[in-house]
Amino acid sequence: MRTLKTSEAAALLNVSPNTLRAWERRFGYPTAQRSAGRHRLYTHGEVAALRDALQQGLSISSAVSRAREALSTDTHTLVGALASFELDRADSAMESALALRSVERSVEEVLLPALDTLGERYGTASAPGAFAARWADGWLRRAQRLAPPPVGRLAILIGDATRNELDPHALAVRAFELFCGRSGARVMALPVGGVTGLSAVVSSLSPDAVVIAGGHLPDDDVALWAYRVRAAAGPLPVALFRRSQDGAKVRSTGTRILSDAPFGAHRQLLALIDERQSGRVQEIVAAPARDGDHERREAHA
Repeated sequence: MRTLKTSEAAALLNVSPNTLRAWERRFGYPTAQRSAGRHRLYTHGEVAALRDALQQGLSISSAVSRAREALSTDTHTLVGALASFELDRADSAMESALALRSVERSVEEVLLPALDTLGERYGTASAPGAFAARWADGWLRRAQRLAPPPVGRLAILIGDATRNELDPHALAVRAFELFCGRSGARVMALPVGGVTGLSAVVSSLSPDAVVIAGGHLPDDDVALWAYRVRAAAGPLPVALFRRSQDGAKVRSTGTRILSDAPFGAHRQLLALIDERQSGRVQEIVAAPARDGDHERREAHA
């Protein structure tokens, strides 16, 4: 995916960087990402779509609407391809989406909305719904295999409480898993129903946080799984992702309820881990100071 710095995007649109940022604040378009160095980066496809609309003599508000419509064609194409059982065309639709967006935005703005549309049109238990869900699950797993290798020591354990790949929330859970992996974390997803040998797996992973994802399995099964995890790993931050859906009762004491949007949920989880690790650092820094104060008091006594 090609990206542009603020100055490059402004030059392509023939406006000043200040005007570009003003459009982003007012219309939410084009949307800037952040580089590793916290610099603003714009997707070339979004900027080019806006440029083409402006060249038609439209006002900025109309041009933004036209640019968004142009980008939404990927979703319509994907819906049509999956409804017609055309795998090659579905793959091509996602390739077109990736040319204009990041992986995360392609999933949240094209893949997941397309599957929601098909689910509403045919039903998730229908043959077309199942076909689309199987294709989407395979696409997300391929994207996960192609993700960069983990960096650092951050590890996340996901307890999958969905029914199966046809569960209405299963694809969102796969997307959440993909986004966490692409952020550089080591991610392991295990079914909540399996507890035999769980302690050995947890000890090997040494997770920094645990996420219970999905609302199909009952609270008793989730509680048993979480107890086994904590017995092996000690106290850990626990978060819930799409756990409150389908009538599942949520025991939220001591847990963080994450956004239903996979990208927002993964950002919240990383912030939760950062908060916990920052607290640990402060405790470690404060401990020698307390010890020194104690020694000084003893020396004066």
